[in-house]
Amino acid sequence: MRKGKPKKRKLAPDPKFNDPLVTRFVNNMMWEGKKSLAFRLFYEALDIVDRKKEDENKSALEIWKDALTNVMPSVEVRSRRIGGATFQIPMPIRPDRRISLGMKWMIKYARARNEKSFPQKLAAEILAAYKEEGGAVKKKNDTHRMAEANKAFSHFRF
Repeated sequence: MRKGKPKKRKLAPDPKFNDPLVTRFVNNMMWEGKKSLAFRLFYEALDIVDRKKEDENKSALEIWKDALTNVMPSVEVRSRRIGGATFQIPMPIRPDRRISLGMKWMIKYARARNEKSFPQKLAAEILAAYKEEGGAVKKKNDTHRMAEANKAFSHFRF
């Protein structure tokens, strides 16, 4: 590369909780640049989580953060072609990518749920991920299982 790496941009914290992680999640959730709508949907989902939660001493934001932690993978498999054969090589994930994958999976599986509105879908996925259930946690477990199955090829790591 001729140029150096581009500088990492600082995200502005969200208006309600003053947390840049929430802004990052909302940016992933947003469609067609409609950020205020995405914020509204996220806050509605957290209100639903607040009403449905079983753990009384935790806030909805803490439950969301715990759910996100439960969804984040620690290893993934990467394809590498070696001598005509393609191997799935398990590799640790850098922290920034872990967060991104966790957010994307949570949003993807929330959209695939069968509730009426998106805030209800997202709230249900957050609560499921908090209890270590749901589609996003299943995806994480599948990723870890695949890495475990291909551990024999880890010496090909690049």
